[in-house]
Amino acid sequence: MAQERGGQEQSAGTRLALLLRRWWEEAGSPSEGARPTQQALAARLGIDQTTLSRYLNPKHLSTAPLRVVGILHTQLRAPAAELEQARALCRAALRENGRQRASDGGGEHAAPAGAANESDETPAIVAPGKAEPATPATAAEHGTDGRGTSGRPRSRWLRPVLVAAAMVVAFTAGAVTHDRFSFQDHRTTADGAAGAGAVSASAAPLEWPLLRMGVEDQFTRARALQYLLIAHGYKVRADGFFGQDTWDAVMDFQQRNDLPADGKVGTQTWPELVKEVGPGSGTFEVRAVQELLNNVGQGGTAVSGRFTAATTEDLRFFQATHGLPVVGRANVDTWLALLVNQRPPVKAPDYQRAPSPLPSTSA
Repeated sequence: MAQERGGQEQSAGTRLALLLRRWWEEAGSPSEGARPTQQALAARLGIDQTTLSRYLNPKHLSTAPLRVVGILHTQLRAPAAELEQARALCRAALRENGRQRASDGGGEHAAPAGAANESDETPAIVAPGKAEPATPATAAEHGTDGRGTSGRPRSRWLRPVLVAAAMVVAFTAGAVTHDRFSFQDHRTTADGAAGAGAVSASAAPLEWPLLRMGVEDQFTRARALQYLLIAHGYKVRADGFFGQDTWDAVMDFQQRNDLPADGKVGTQTWPELVKEVGPGSGTFEVRAVQELLNNVGQGGTAVSGRFTAATTEDLRFFQATHGLPVVGRANVDTWLALLVNQRPPVKAPDYQRAPSPLPSTSA
């Protein structure tokens, strides 16, 4: 690190981590629906939470790649003017890391200035124990004139290294092409799904869960059902228990909509109960969507009854990861996938720790 006026200047990597952490801290709080948890943010980035924590922690530093910096800027709604600053710090940190490895005796040359470019690609990986092929720029910088540190010409090992590098590039290109076409095929299947229900990643049609009257707690599925019944004008308690009041409301709804009146909620009743939910939708149908989103394992979604920008992002992320058209609204296929993918609760829900008030349809 460079010295400045007798003090030690912060490295580019440290300044980048501080900037990224400030973006996250200033995004708001998870309870307000403005800031995703680190768990949810890591899932959106496709990395584990520990890795994300190191990107945001200057004391245990790990430099975030350009791709991650760009996604964090978008997800956390950071100031537009700070994106280029973060990208410049990222490129500088990558160059610093290369110089540090070289000074530690790792045998690697410092990354040239163009290594971290605007394409957001991760720098090429060199096989362990192999030195990078010299370019005119790096040879001039290190005073090797195209020779290794021992002064011997590189011609003896340059050809094998180039062959190995070509094989790595070819393999990577094939993997990327395969993933791209696989993703396109998957999206085509999801976009062309019949109205009867969404299609899972394995192409097997999903089935609406069956809820019926019982004494056991049926958790998020039952609460979503109860919120939907409230949205249709019924006065039931949204407590997760399918009791007599919920059964009476289901029976009345089925009779009014010419459905088999058996008091059970399954394949025929769910599609009539659910509503398309998006910005401007009513409080209780929004709560139903948020309850289900909050329990699919992608991080916390605030159950506020307000369809916020964070709700839209969580919904779009769920749709993208479950092969659904990414529309940011809850349609029939999205409701089906949400209901099918519910997880068991990890702790006692709030309504078991405190009396649950009877919701008012005027709220």
